[in-house]
Amino acid sequence: VQLQASGGGLVQAGGSLRLSCAASGSIFSINDMGWYRQPPGKQRELVARVTGGGNTNYADSVKDRFTISRDNAKNTVSLQMNSLKPEDTAVYYCNALIASPRSPYNHRSYWGQGTQVTVSS
Repeated sequence: VQLQASGGGLVQAGGSLRLSCAASGSIFSINDMGWYRQPPGKQRELVARVTGGGNTNYADSVKDRFTISRDNAKNTVSLQMNSLKPEDTAVYYCNALIASPRSPYNHRSYWGQGTQVTVSS
């Protein structure tokens, strides 16, 4: 199983970016999918998560600016980021809880490779 993230880049404050992440490989089912970020010199933190049923939760710092969505048919999760601020600068990682056909009730945590988001002031 692999998670492939894309969509990072450099943007000015107030701008927008969209991150996407696709899961591939031997997948039976996917529970939660989400995005985390790690700012320079800080620990990784939750940005947003979405359950298999579509329930979402967000970090307070991104509420009303970021929107997470998923496409269960394509095994993808996206993060639309609007009104970006310099403090949103970080490496963003996608995460998913995935079960394989060989172990259909055991969901393991998988991480994407990280994509850099830089917001200039």
